[in-house]
Amino acid sequence: MEDNWFGYDLIRNDILRDVLGKEHDPMLYWVGKSLARKYPLQSTEELITFFEKANWGMLELIQEKRHEYTFKLSGPWMGKLDSRCYQLEAGFLAQQLDTWKDKSTGASYSTHKGNIIIEVEIDRG
Repeated sequence: MEDNWFGYDLIRNDILRDVLGKEHDPMLYWVGKSLARKYPLQSTEELITFFEKANWGMLELIQEKRHEYTFKLSGPWMGKLDSRCYQLEAGFLAQQLDTWKDKSTGASYSTHKGNIIIEVEIDRG
């Protein structure tokens, strides 16, 4: 872990987990959605830039379907020892696509080969 990430990691991975307890993961999802409303973006390129500036990692759109977007998130801290919850990023992406498509969305994430895969599903209605 680089020294310039220490403070961020300390707040995100330790302090917030201690303060929020079992509500940590769901709260981060809703905080991500709230942040997306405060920082509305217009394109995938803007999403990628935002993630980099926020030190959330390198974001890549790997699949786009009519009702589903799949993103890959990578970073040098990811791997076997990464215990970070990625609900913040999932909520942020869900809300951005909710705004773009004007439809309800939901997002979930999984770990695959040292990367985080975030799937955003768009309501078909």
